[in-house]
Amino acid sequence: MNRRKLLTVISAGEDSHQQFKVNITNADSLAADMVAFSNSKGGVILIGVADDGATPGLAPSDVRRLNQLISNAATQHMRSPVSPATENIAVGEGRVVIALTISEGLDKPYFDRNGVIWVKAGSDRRRIQSKEELRRLFQMTDQFHADELPTKAGPEALDKLRFRDYLRDVHQLDYPDNPEELVRLLRNLNLATDTGVLNLAGLLLFAEQPERFKPQFILKAIRYPGKTIHADKYLDTEDFAGPVRQVFDGAMGFIQRNLHKIQAGRGVNAPGTPEIPVLVFEELLVNALVHRDYLISAPIRLFIFDDRIEIVSPGHLPNHLTVEQIRAGNSNIRNPILISHVAKGLLPYRGLGSGIKRALEHWPQIEFTDNQEGCLFTATITRKRKATTEKIRVSKSSRLESRAQSRAQSRAQSGPESEGQSTAVLELLYWDGNVSANQLAEKLGLQSKTGAFKRTLQELLEQKFVEYTIPEKPQSRMQKYRLTEAGRKRIKDIEMGSEE
Repeated sequence: MNRRKLLTVISAGEDSHQQFKVNITNADSLAADMVAFSNSKGGVILIGVADDGATPGLAPSDVRRLNQLISNAATQHMRSPVSPATENIAVGEGRVVIALTISEGLDKPYFDRNGVIWVKAGSDRRRIQSKEELRRLFQMTDQFHADELPTKAGPEALDKLRFRDYLRDVHQLDYPDNPEELVRLLRNLNLATDTGVLNLAGLLLFAEQPERFKPQFILKAIRYPGKTIHADKYLDTEDFAGPVRQVFDGAMGFIQRNLHKIQAGRGVNAPGTPEIPVLVFEELLVNALVHRDYLISAPIRLFIFDDRIEIVSPGHLPNHLTVEQIRAGNSNIRNPILISHVAKGLLPYRGLGSGIKRALEHWPQIEFTDNQEGCLFTATITRKRKATTEKIRVSKSSRLESRAQSRAQSRAQSGPESEGQSTAVLELLYWDGNVSANQLAEKLGLQSKTGAFKRTLQELLEQKFVEYTIPEKPQSRMQKYRLTEAGRKRIKDIEMGSEE
């Protein structure tokens, strides 16, 4: 580095990768800085440069002393030792600036001689004080993974039907009757710890209510009006909890009911096609669920705006992976146990590194933001702008949908009680997909789930026009209703009659 290059570097100021020191006399302080750079992404300490960017430089005697100080700090004041590089840059009048380069360490975490772990925090350094930060540092070097963490959930927390089906369909095994055999099997599948409790992967995949033990690992979805987040206004909102498959299904249903439906050349009585291919959201939601950082106690967030959809995952890209690399199909496994089981059919997971590429192939208007400081990764899917009325006619299917929504409320509130409300429920399920009883009542404009409303749902179930989404647990708080094929045929017959 020559003097001109040095001045260019100095003009950029201090940051996470470069630091200025007029002089250094304390080996412990220098070692702490070297530990911080080694535990982060490496960097340069310019010795002989003032905080304001002035370059008083160092006398030859200081250079000799500092070379010995640097050697001692790197070998005797750190665990593990590092091998920094120095370069002397002449700044005039016989004085020099030492550029001390510390590479990112390969043996993280590094400690000072007092056992303190330091990391970079902007242009300064800070000590790691929490277990979560220490775990994340180990996770970065593949010495530890969040999904192997023990939880407080024992085998009794399992959703037995879900785990039974997985054992039967994937491993051709029966569900063990003996509790000891069950624990042994869970350990062999890497779903439980040596003490017999479920690890995080086992909890998220197969517990009946994982949110009881890890309430932060849910997905929060909100449909906002307009293009910005509102503090007190939304069009639709729902939290999705349960095992990852249940969270995935719920989030997909939320997205589909809030997407525009387009005719796409189909008949007016056929359900509309979503404005954005469903596969795009399958890939991005699976990516969020299996690659998020489970050392961060925060939910996945799904925001739907008029012009875009955002999926915000806790945790930035791991191990120097970049947005350009993931767009090209590169990947880095953060939760290997979780992925190993998901890949066996628990979610529509189609291969390591291929999900992002596949989503982009089906919908190129996706932007990815890796927020290192905020520890967030965001996928932003741009929705196509609606053309003006002068350029495009509103499709008949869109008119039908709008009319069906308003007609549903009218029928529910003023039509013949049984027939009107039944038709209203069918129409709403036709357009909105899976909907809970509370949501149905709200959409129908009812103040509560009245006796007549409950009878209507029961009649539709008995007539096989609707069905439960969780048939084995009719009273589940996660229960929703969906149309059967008979229900779809019925609603098409109704629409045909209304068109005549």
